Amino acid sequence: MEWFLDPFALGFQQRALAGGALAALMTSVVGTWLVLRGMSFFGDAFVHGVVPGIAAAIVFDVNPIIGAAVAAIVMVLAIEVVHRQTALSEDTSIGLLFVGMLALGVVIISRLDSYSGSLTSILFGDALGVTPADLVWQGVLTVIVVTVTLALYRPLLALSFNSEKAELLGMRPRRAHAALLILIAAAVIGSYQSVGTLLVFGLLVGPPATASLLARTVPRMMIYAAVIGLFSVWLGLTLSYHLGTAGSATMAIVPIVLFFLVLGITRLAPRRAPEEVTHA
Repeated sequence: MEWFLDPFALGFQQRALAGGALAALMTSVVGTWLVLRGMSFFGDAFVHGVVPGIAAAIVFDVNPIIGAAVAAIVMVLAIEVVHRQTALSEDTSIGLLFVGMLALGVVIISRLDSYSGSLTSILFGDALGVTPADLVWQGVLTVIVVTVTLALYRPLLALSFNSEKAELLGMRPRRAHAALLILIAAAVIGSYQSVGTLLVFGLLVGPPATASLLARTVPRMMIYAAVIGLFSVWLGLTLSYHLGTAGSATMAIVPIVLFFLVLGITRLAPRRAPEEVTHA
């Protein structure tokens, strides 16, 4: 029993677990829509896109959440401008901004004397450095993300399966898409302290991808993703404590390992042919 309890005996360890759990809930719920829509590459680029905003906020001593929010808005607008004003595909514009925003963030943070430490914290998180104030912000963002996702369930569902039909039904897919981008931004911003801007992608896509192998309806997929995300945080921090590894990285790699384990089990076990996720 001590093996399970020792990693969370101290206050900062308990805050790490709470922060990771909130991050897992946000990213799992939002990540479900990313996986269903095949937007994983966009999600990865978006995660990197907030780096310069956080870096600038640290340099100018501003709340990092504000900086990340501004960077997220710039990222979305820039993607739209490149896609609409040129003949380039959306993937190309995302790829350009993926590298550009990350590089800009590193350039900005390199101006600090504590360059190495600040950069490591932004990119890879500091799970054990989560403060009570961080938890309050995370809690607020988690409530907002989950509430908005439930409120927009039907438009997001229609958008995921057939955007043309969603338009005909008057569900305004463009607004649903814009709302999803805001939800992604909120989830990333609320998770970077615990998991880091680079590693949060593991929780954003890993649990929903694993859930898609087990669930055949969207509600179940979302619930399974949240459970897998929470389990990944707990197991990641537990293993990190006993193995002496980085907490954020261990939390991020657990859902990826789980995905391949579940994939192997579901494909080797005798069962009927896999079905696609439905809206039921």
